[in-house]
Amino acid sequence: MARFDSGPGAKFTGGCVCGSHESQSAHDRACTAIPDTAADDEKLFGRVVEQTLLRAIAPNPAHRRAFLQSVGAATVSAALASLFPIATATDAFAQGGAPEKKSLKVGFIPITCATPIIMAHPMGFYAREGLDVEVVKSAGWAIVRDKTINREFDAAHMLAPMPIAISMGLGSTAVPFTVPAIENVNGQAICLAMKHKDNRDPKNWKGMKFAIPFEYSIHAYLLRYLLAEAGLDPDRDVQLRTVPPPEMVANLRADNIDGFLAPDNIVQRAVFDGVGFIHMLSKEIWDGHPCCAFAAPRAFVTETPNSYAALMRAIVQATAYASKPENRKEIASVIAPANYLNAPVVVLEQVLTGVFADGLGGVRRDPDRVTFDPFPYESFAVWILTQMKRWGQIKGDVDYQKIAREVFLATDAARAMRDAGLTPPASSTKTFSVMGKPFDAAKPDDYVASFAIKRV
Repeated sequence: MARFDSGPGAKFTGGCVCGSHESQSAHDRACTAIPDTAADDEKLFGRVVEQTLLRAIAPNPAHRRAFLQSVGAATVSAALASLFPIATATDAFAQGGAPEKKSLKVGFIPITCATPIIMAHPMGFYAREGLDVEVVKSAGWAIVRDKTINREFDAAHMLAPMPIAISMGLGSTAVPFTVPAIENVNGQAICLAMKHKDNRDPKNWKGMKFAIPFEYSIHAYLLRYLLAEAGLDPDRDVQLRTVPPPEMVANLRADNIDGFLAPDNIVQRAVFDGVGFIHMLSKEIWDGHPCCAFAAPRAFVTETPNSYAALMRAIVQATAYASKPENRKEIASVIAPANYLNAPVVVLEQVLTGVFADGLGGVRRDPDRVTFDPFPYESFAVWILTQMKRWGQIKGDVDYQKIAREVFLATDAARAMRDAGLTPPASSTKTFSVMGKPFDAAKPDDYVASFAIKRV
């Protein structure tokens, strides 16, 4: 049996990497023996995956063996399983990469934020990965959330904060969700009714009614941020109404609301119809902010890892294609039909090309009005959590880093980007500023405490 001597100059003598065999050679023979049954197969692949992970965490053999002997192999296995879905990796290793489920349903809301998810269907990105994907247009975010939780959808286009909220049980049953990829960056705007064309200072918006697409949305947090910076309490000085994006223009026309912060195709449609104008692009509040995401229940990731990987590759590749300005007009025509966005091509071209009418007689040019970058930075998730905390959506202590790491799957995104020939960022976090105020993801509680207007 292996032995670990404690005290000064302690060293590990004998044994194997897992602490269960009398020598390393005995361990190697056990791990590489030819299995006789399917059950043995599963055990073998599990051991191989575990040992690979362990070697990555503790490269030095002597240190690895000493650690295992001191805490026990079973304890280490449990710890590894809690940090990494070993069953997923084992399954992928054993299956050889073929999708376990080829026919998939992916829900979406008809907005330009969902461009990569939508265009991947008619442009063949899903088919190239061996998948038969049905993209299903839905009327509102609660419907998308509930159908994905109930597994009617395998995955979905969601607002980036939604998988965090679902995982924490905010507004729904708590179900572990993931964000393997961000769909779009920027791409939103504040639209005001034409009667407010001379009322452009947010300090004068007290009593006004604004629509947001969902309570747990970047739109809600950015609008709240803007109003609070102007000295208004968004819960007391204005009315925030949740309205599905496809219904916002009609509500503006009917004078039910004074404005909204919404996806650019909804804003541009209000301009096209002559009922609203663009007050401010969302990038003027936070340039480079995430908006929507490709989201999936963690169960989908772990139960069908090869289908998940194939779906991920297709979406990342579609996102890379959408990121190129020269492809934007083609994409606008592809996603315009009724089964997708049901919008005039000219409206979508203005959004995707960044050359657009502002509703006040001017034409603006901003190539970064909307961009597409799939990487789910963990610092994005931490910022979202600070706003949930700021506005009282979550109570008590928050393990910001743990939640961000578990929901925003930066490692998976990096791998899929490399598979698509892209270069992922070197870090899972990034620095940024919102309305000129720097955000430090390492000090989220200090950030929350720094705001004068909050619910905490």
